[in-house]
Formats: sequence, structure tokens, C-alpha cells
Amino acid sequence: MGLKSFLPYGLLLALLMSFPLRVLAQSGGWWVVRAPMTSSRTEVAVVEVGGKLYVVGGFGQGGDLVEEYDPDKDGWRRRASLPRALHHVGAAAVAGKIYVIGGYISGFGAVDTVYEYSPASDQWRARASMPTVRGALAVGVIGGKIFAVGGVGKDGRNSNANEEYDPLKDRWTKRASIPTPRDHLAIGVAGGKLYAIGGRVDGRHAKNLAANEEYDRVADKWRSRAAMPTARSGIAAAVLDGKIFVFGGESPSGTFNQNESYDPAANSWTTWAPMPTARHGLGAAVAGKSIYVISGGPKPGGTYSSANELFTP
Repeated sequence: MGLKSFLPYGLLLALLMSFPLRVLAQSGGWWVVRAPMTSSRTEVAVVEVGGKLYVVGGFGQGGDLVEEYDPDKDGWRRRASLPRALHHVGAAAVAGKIYVIGGYISGFGAVDTVYEYSPASDQWRARASMPTVRGALAVGVIGGKIFAVGGVGKDGRNSNANEEYDPLKDRWTKRASIPTPRDHLAIGVAGGKLYAIGGRVDGRHAKNLAANEEYDRVADKWRSRAAMPTARSGIAAAVLDGKIFVFGGESPSGTFNQNESYDPAANSWTTWAPMPTARHGLGAAVAGKSIYVISGGPKPGGTYSSANELFTP
């Protein structure tokens, strides 16, 4: 006997609606809509520490906001605010602490600041400034060191800077410049190599790029790899099972719902189920066997959302 045979239709509908929305596309993978943030923002950074996700800075309801998401409870709480309001920052975690690097203050003034956050103590402190002032950069971690790549400087032009930060020594070292200077790019680290993907020229989303360049920290050298299928910027990336997933983006005509992954071992790309909510200025991080894609603007420019969508390949 089927469930519908003994449950009233209204009760059946209520039960079905109590489960998260799940969408399957021909290209594969599942999307699930999770609890939205308590704020609406864009141009954020998202970092995972200890199984929890932290959304830092951005435009919208407070550029100094920090929200913590617990995937197990599907719930949010506010944490200690950033020392100053920032957007378009780079952020990464090392040894249980979060480092927020560069970005813009109001009016798109690029900065060189570095702030360290301890989730355990819920406290911030300033660290050694980045050598090159820039916003809309991207960062990645190799061997406990943070690499800050690209972005836009005070002159509004792209920076080719690639600078390594050692959290233990609180010291910066300049490394080989990125061959294709760009901003609003994303970075993924897989197999001990760093991949700088997508982005735009001098802050103009009419000049989106599909570039994919690999950085070898040991050799301190870059090389070109297979280009991303869709040229885009204002994107987010996360690494799961050795593959780099790249989400969203914007152009003058609209936002992207693209979800494409790069496999460094095969030097090839795969297209997956598109995002339920197309947006740019979003963040992404892995918890468990899924990727959480959070916040972002649903339209080009200064629009905001509280979106929190989970993707499982």
C-alpha cells in the first residue's frame, strides 16, 4: 500500500516540503538548499575550520560581519566582528586560525592589512601587512604557507604579485609573479600545486578570462593548463577529492550559474549540475563530502543574498 493511500494529501504535501530542495541535472551532482545566512551580502570570503564555515566581510548588511555556520545543526550564529569593514578580501585557514588578507575598504580603496582570527577564542589580531596593496585577490595554502595572488592595486590596475605569508614567522616573501595578472579570480590547491583560475582585466567584468595557471611552489614557477570552459570572474572555488570546483560569476549581461570542475591529474574540465541560484561575489568551502556555496549577488554589481546551497558531486 502506498503512502498516499493512507495519508491525507495536505499532510503528505507538508511532509514533502519539510525536506530540503534537491535538484539533479544531466551533468550530475545534487544541490540542496540549506539555512540562509542571517544577513544578505556579496563579495564575501568563506573559510572552513573545525567542521564549521565562517563567512567574512563583504557588501550589504555590514562589511565587518562574521557569521559561523554549523553544517550538522544547519544553523548560524554571529561571531566577533572584523577589526574594520572590508570586502573583496582573500581568506584562508592555517592551523585552526583564519587569515583575512587585503581587500577594499569603502569606496574601493585597496589595503594591505592582514588579520588573524581564532575561532576558539573568538578574537582578532593584526599581523604583518602584505607587501603589495590590493583587493579582489585570491589566496591558497600550500604546506602551511598562504599565497596571495593577483588583484587590483591602488591605481585600479591588475597586480601580478604572488606573495607568500608564513603565519608562524609572521613574515612575507615575494614569489614568482603570475603570468596573467587579473582580479576577481579563484584559487584551488590540489596535489601540492596552486591553480589560479578565471578572473577579469583591471576590474572590468566585460573582460572576463578563462585562464588557468598552475604554480609550483618548490620550483617557484608557473605554467598554463587547460582553460576553464566558461570565461568568468567574481567566482568561488573549493577542492573536493582532488578536483577544483568553480562556481558562479558575473558579466555585464548577467550572473552565471555554472559549476565546472578541473581535474589536475587529467588536465581536463567537467560540467556539473548548475547552481540553483546564479550569483557572483560568493564564497565556497568543503565540509564533509559536500561543498557549501554561500552568499553572493544574484545580479551584476551591488546586489546581495543570504543564499546557502550545498553541492554533492
